[in-house]
Amino acid sequence: MNAETLESFVRQYIQAQEVPEVVFAWQGGEPTLMGLDFFKMAVTLQKKYRKPGMRIQNSFQTNGILVDDDWCQFFHDENFLIGISLDGPEPYHDAYRQDKGGKPTFSRVVSAIERMKRHRVDFNILACVQAANAPHPIEVYRFFRDEIGAQFIQFIPIVERLNQTGFQEGNQVTHRSVTGRQYGSFLTSIFDEWVRKDVGKTYVQLFDSCLAAWSGYPAGLCVYEKTCGLAMALEHNGDLYSCDHFVQPDCFLGNILQTPIINLVNSAQQRKFGQDKDDTLPRYCRECPVRFICNGECPKNRFIQTPDGEDGLNYLCAGLKAFFLHIDRPMRVMADLLRQRRPPAEIMRLLALEDVLRSANADDPCPCGSGKKVKQCHGRIREADAILPPPPNEQSKRRNRH
Repeated sequence: MNAETLESFVRQYIQAQEVPEVVFAWQGGEPTLMGLDFFKMAVTLQKKYRKPGMRIQNSFQTNGILVDDDWCQFFHDENFLIGISLDGPEPYHDAYRQDKGGKPTFSRVVSAIERMKRHRVDFNILACVQAANAPHPIEVYRFFRDEIGAQFIQFIPIVERLNQTGFQEGNQVTHRSVTGRQYGSFLTSIFDEWVRKDVGKTYVQLFDSCLAAWSGYPAGLCVYEKTCGLAMALEHNGDLYSCDHFVQPDCFLGNILQTPIINLVNSAQQRKFGQDKDDTLPRYCRECPVRFICNGECPKNRFIQTPDGEDGLNYLCAGLKAFFLHIDRPMRVMADLLRQRRPPAEIMRLLALEDVLRSANADDPCPCGSGKKVKQCHGRIREADAILPPPPNEQSKRRNRH
């Protein structure tokens, strides 16, 4: 991207905003290849065009290979939030993340993370869930939590179409791709560890989005919203596309050097792109009990058929559905805790209490601390329903019994 295009983008993007905080999201390829001076220029332009009272934030996605002390000092001084790509312990990361000479990159990425820690740079881990690490969810999660010390983690499923164009077409995937069931199992295993040990301490982006949805709010992630179209991609020459997953001819909106960016964003073509996510949802999804959180996930992954032969089912459906059903019970508890203005982290104590009750004898003191025996307190309902509500179908059965 040349200086003219950069200035036009920064100016137009800021001028089009009617909100007090504006976020610039820098991605690539690898954005550090532009060099540090490019981003110093970007920050200078942001300050030049910033409206009175407006806050400007920058997020920056990198593989970390070129992140040295100068980059870290800049990130710290300008308050950049860094997303760094790391796929888990060394063998799982290096399975697919090699440099163009075929050499592994794990040690260089970890060195970049340590460097950012020394410079007090805020960073998230962005982990791709792929064929190599998907069978090892707990090992991957504990590595990020215990060895890297990450507090914020994103898990992104790798679903690559196998074709010659690189566009979203065809229904075959590459050998690196995760399967739907693998992805669901991966998330489920990590959730079960997180919900018992790490709520309020380690933040997993998807789990936060789920809690928002179970609490009646938008998920906050475009892939789980009812419609999309708010995550456009700007290319180096000023070309704007509907989404960074759809940088292809049929999703080209125009060039910001020729047409104001606000007109492209608000164009009928872009509105249709966003609405199509909901309009093309198969009947199988519309009748699904977890539609409220899933909404068919990302359109780029909707290339298989439903059980009754309708096109447009998400490739990850089987795993996502199993995961969302699995977390329903604890999510409802955490949402209820929030409504009571209590921290969701209380669920860890409740689950621990429930686990103790399952093995407690009827005449033991109830572990809840009431002073009563188990049989006179929570033990009256062996499944510990007084602590955590049962799944919806079980609730209806018990109402009928009583």
